[in-house]
Amino acid sequence: MPSERRVVLLGPQHRTQIVARAVDDLGVDGPLATITAGWEEREHEDEDLSLHLGGRTRNLGLYPRAEEVLLEDGVVRELLNERFHRMRDLRSLYHLRLAPQLRSCRELLARTDPAAPDALHGPEIEGAIAGVRSLDENHLKRTAALEAEITERMAAPTRPSIERHRQELAVVLDGVEAILVAGGHVATLLDRLRLFDVFSLAPTVPVIAWSGGAIVVAERIVLFHDSPPQGAGDPEVYAPGLGLVTGIVPLPHARHRLRLDDPARVALFAQRFAPDLCATLDSGARLDIGGSVPGWQVSGEARVLRADGRVSEMQDA
Repeated sequence: MPSERRVVLLGPQHRTQIVARAVDDLGVDGPLATITAGWEEREHEDEDLSLHLGGRTRNLGLYPRAEEVLLEDGVVRELLNERFHRMRDLRSLYHLRLAPQLRSCRELLARTDPAAPDALHGPEIEGAIAGVRSLDENHLKRTAALEAEITERMAAPTRPSIERHRQELAVVLDGVEAILVAGGHVATLLDRLRLFDVFSLAPTVPVIAWSGGAIVVAERIVLFHDSPPQGAGDPEVYAPGLGLVTGIVPLPHARHRLRLDDPARVALFAQRFAPDLCATLDSGARLDIGGSVPGWQVSGEARVLRADGRVSEMQDA
């Protein structure tokens, strides 16, 4: 069944801006809500985006709103601080087990053809990837449980500081015809969207998201970089996402962050997160999901990682 809410995922916008075209294709000619909390202190430096969209944007200002809540409400501040430290500990334990398991998978894949593993290595590769998938699922369950616990404790009793901002946000969102979610720092963006439960205030309004915004609206957040400036590049499941999109792992900036010419790495990534499709979203890419059309519609540089190590057009998936 198609989603009631139309969601459009785009590639990065700093070189090729196609947000306005996506807005026009939705038949939207009224006010637009913008979310740029992932830019943190630079949240309101959105003049270029506003100009690109004809000056009809309303920035929700989630970053300073959250700062106000933290200054005003010591209980919220303590709970979010507790969540931060417990999340850090969970990630540390997860990384401790993840790194050696991924290393084993890569070594096994390097010994055979990822597209057609031989009879000796094939079962070992399947078992090794199943182990990583199990570890990912366990981490996802633990982070989801942590989030649910903190949310429940924060809601009892209801926090006036949060509810005041939710009421103000509801007024801003009343009458907007689309919500636009930019990228930036993924964890910061996710935290602010969860704190105010923004999408519940406009449950059917179309959403257009790009870069980090595309990552947070998915069902699970996968962070990735094969060659980061520091440390080893191990893709990781960070936490549950907002679930506006299911069945897809969005991979913005994939051409720069993933070794797409390495069949073993591509095969491992695709098999690890199956049955979800791992969709690359590079500059110019667009993926329309939900609405009256089941499945998705693809245009631009949206491709999919395949279990055999290839990267192909999404229509072929």
